Amino acid sequence: MKSSKSSSNAGQPENDWQKTQFSNLIRYVPSGTYFARLRVRGKLIRQSLKTDVLSVAKLRLADLEKSEREAAESKDSTTKGRMTFGDCVELFKTQTNASTLLKASAKLYRMEAIETICRTWPGIKATDVRRISTNECKTWAAKLSGEYSPSRYNGTLGVIRAIFNVAMETGALYRNPATDLQRARVKLKALKLPDAKYFEEFIAEIDKAKGRDSKKCANLVRFLAYGGFRRSEAANVTWSDCDFKKGEIIVRGDAETGTKNWSVRRVPMIPEMRLLLEKLRAERPNEPTDARVMQVKECLQAMTRAAKVVGIARITHHDLRHLFATRCIESGVDIPTVSRWLGHKDGGALAMKTYGHLRDQHSAAMAAKVIFKPESPDAKSTGSKPQVDASPPGPTGEN
Repeated sequence: MKSSKSSSNAGQPENDWQKTQFSNLIRYVPSGTYFARLRVRGKLIRQSLKTDVLSVAKLRLADLEKSEREAAESKDSTTKGRMTFGDCVELFKTQTNASTLLKASAKLYRMEAIETICRTWPGIKATDVRRISTNECKTWAAKLSGEYSPSRYNGTLGVIRAIFNVAMETGALYRNPATDLQRARVKLKALKLPDAKYFEEFIAEIDKAKGRDSKKCANLVRFLAYGGFRRSEAANVTWSDCDFKKGEIIVRGDAETGTKNWSVRRVPMIPEMRLLLEKLRAERPNEPTDARVMQVKECLQAMTRAAKVVGIARITHHDLRHLFATRCIESGVDIPTVSRWLGHKDGGALAMKTYGHLRDQHSAAMAAKVIFKPESPDAKSTGSKPQVDASPPGPTGEN
């Protein structure tokens, strides 16, 4: 490119950057990734659009341009007068909606948190952000903590901090008054999962129900339990994602309903999963490879009814994911491996908190098998002690 290089491409050859036929859109040749390059109020902005697909890059470029120009206009307005909390909210909404890094569900969560803030703190939208004190934030947070669960409270806390950060970025506020608010401690849910016998009865009850989709619901329960998938992930698995040769299922992510981290992972087919998939494929041999394996997306009502009939605690779709992890750990699979199968990105930290007690139980059971005492004479006489042949191999090469 003929334009001068910025710090974002310092040290990179000039011919690595390629112009496109679209204004403000360039392409980094080595990776094929598209970048936005535009000036807003004299400031040069160069930002990756995180895609090598031109049509997607054009859409993200338009969103970025809109977001940057609206942010610049908002900043200009704050230098001419006061900035209310409501002004910060609108700017935060604009940035959230324009972001290409957030899933639709994350954006919705932020909008719901904003509604919660404005409802539980009457008059805050019209208040100058410079007049909102830390003590006022603490008073509001104390009220909020009494109305919402710890996880919801923490999420709302994160959003109000982000809104105040917007005011700081525009220069309307020097310090974030919500910085000192304490997060609530989230207590882990006590898992009440059925053992193998009750689980089989649970599935059988769903399968034999007289509903139109009873068998499909039973298959979904098996699929979730045997693979540890999230419900949205299971809904997207197609026959092409089932690699019977390698014994793996590919779980793909997308911006709307795919994996939580938009990533791709491979989950091994445990024996029960392979049998289930082979049975379903035999029943539906003519389906195209892009057809979804599961024919229903949820079965909560069927599970609730079956749990009541069998006499076990109510089970949700996500509980089946816990059941998969539990069975894996009880079978001797290490927690980091289970965590990777589940799609966690923390190296097993969350799984350790959730299932650590299972590891401890397994460890105790294994420790009970370690013996240092010599065996009794009776044990020797019965031949229970294995004999180790240390002699060299014979002429035939057998040992």
